[in-house]
Order: sequence, then C-alpha cells, then structure tokens
Amino acid sequence: MIKVLANDGISASGEKSLQKAGFEVITQKVAQEQLASVINEKDIAVLLVRSATKVRQNLIDACPGLKMIGRGGVGMDNIDVEYARKKGLEVINTPAASSASVAELVFAHLFGMVRFLYDANRQMPLEGELSFKDLKKNYAKGKELAGKTLGIIGFGRIGQEVAKRAIGLGMNVVAHDKFVDSVNIELNFFNGQTMNFEIIPTSLEEVLKKSDFITLHIPKIGDKAVIGTEEIGMMKDGAGIVNAARGGVIDEDALIFALEKGKLDYAGLDVFENEPTPSIHLLMQANVSLTPHIGAATLEAQDRIGTELADKITSFFK
Repeated sequence: MIKVLANDGISASGEKSLQKAGFEVITQKVAQEQLASVINEKDIAVLLVRSATKVRQNLIDACPGLKMIGRGGVGMDNIDVEYARKKGLEVINTPAASSASVAELVFAHLFGMVRFLYDANRQMPLEGELSFKDLKKNYAKGKELAGKTLGIIGFGRIGQEVAKRAIGLGMNVVAHDKFVDSVNIELNFFNGQTMNFEIIPTSLEEVLKKSDFITLHIPKIGDKAVIGTEEIGMMKDGAGIVNAARGGVIDEDALIFALEKGKLDYAGLDVFENEPTPSIHLLMQANVSLTPHIGAATLEAQDRIGTELADKITSFFK
C-alpha cells in the first residue's frame, strides 16, 4: 500500500478520497528535524505540505524512496522544486483551489482599512463604554471602496478573482502582469446572468500612480522586493496597500517608514518577511490590518485543496 504523509494536514474529503483509492494516509505531524528518518522508516512515497514544512535539497537527498511532493496551496517557495524534479520527483500544487478565499481576505482587509475596523476592534473593548463619542469621532473619516481605483499587481487566478469582486463593488480596476496581455473577466450572478469585462494590464508605474489601493498577487523572486521605497514613492499620497501573497514582496522597512510619515494611510498584511516571527515593529503599527497567513484558511478552500491533491496523487500512481 502506497503511503502518504500529510505533514501539515489534509481535509477530511481529501483523506477519504485517498483512502478510497487505496492509499494509506498519515496525518500525524512530524517535526522538521525528524522528517527524513520518519519518511524512510515508514516508507513514505508522497509528502504533502502547506507552508509550515520545508522540503529542501538535504531532505530530498535523504529520502530516496520519496516519489512525490505535494503543496496544498499555490506558492512553493518552501520546496526546492527544480532540484526535486531534477531528481525525478513529481511536484504538484493546487493553484486554483484557494483563489476565491484569498480574494475575499483581500476585501476583508480593504473594508477593515477604510472603516478603521483594525483599530476599532482593539479600542472598543477597552474604551467603548467610557469614550464612545470620542471613538465615533476618531473613525468619522471612513471611505467607500465604490468608485475608487484598485491596482492589482499579478493578474493570475487570484488577481482575477480579486478583480471580479472589485468590479462587483463598482471599483475601477487596473492591473500589471508581465506575462498577461489581455484578460476576460466573467462575472456570474445569482440569477444565471453573466457579464464580461476586458482588462488589459499596463505598466507597474501606471498602476502605482493611478491606484487608491494596491493589492499584490505575485511570487517572491530573488531577494529584491517588488514594492520598495521607489515604488511607494510613485503611489498616491494616502493610498493603501494589501499583501496576501508572499512575505518579502513588500520591503517592510520602507512600508513602516511610509506609514509613519503619512505617505500611506494604511496597509493590510496576511504575510510577513520573517514568518512565523514577524517584526514586532510592524505588528505594533496602529494603521495596519493584520492576519497570520490565513489566505487559504477557509473550509471551502481546504476542501477543494484536499480533493485536488487526492485526484492528482491518484492519477499519478494509477
């Protein structure tokens, strides 16, 4: 029986699907330093991870019986993908499964930013009873998202899901993607009606200059941040930025400086440079909406991820 170690967990539907196909699924978490010995001892053929477990060259070299590495999610920067493939391993991920969940989190941050929920939710339990009127005054300058321009940097599956929600809210959408010429965005409504919108990506500079809000949906490549001091300088004064993509895509020091100096009004962050120990200076910024890397953490996304992994594993071995 082929054994699958889902070291960062797998949805019940994914586990059930694998078991039905004749695989043995192990979901007990193994510490990183013990991973190689457990994989070899138990003769594991498939290692499934999310973002917590790292699959580097030393682990790949130490586990000659491993046939497949699966990432439940999109980004595979915790896996040495090219090296694994060079060694003959199959490497898979689930790029489509969590797109809607990440897109909805982007708007959770955007709504939270423009109505100061990130601060109101901290202050109301402490001050709400005694300083209700003062807090009301503090949060009196909210903004509507409708009519504003949302700049989407990275216009793949997730970027396009964000665009759908932005269009539905009445936002103007501009996008930048080096690898995309034109995209047809199809909106499907509850009554079966559909509408189509063509979006043609433009330059990064134009997106930065035009947008009231920026959201990033690109992988981290190399050491240089995509949004640094120069790029923030191109943005509108008082703009907001959301990163639910990868830590390091925004230069955190440049972001903190821009927030403290009032160049940017707010930021929404789901990912950080030093996970799982992000900068305390960044976490303590008063005008930042924060979540602990939960973009794909919905029941629906995890269900789709588990099922998609199971289907890919089954087709590979069968």
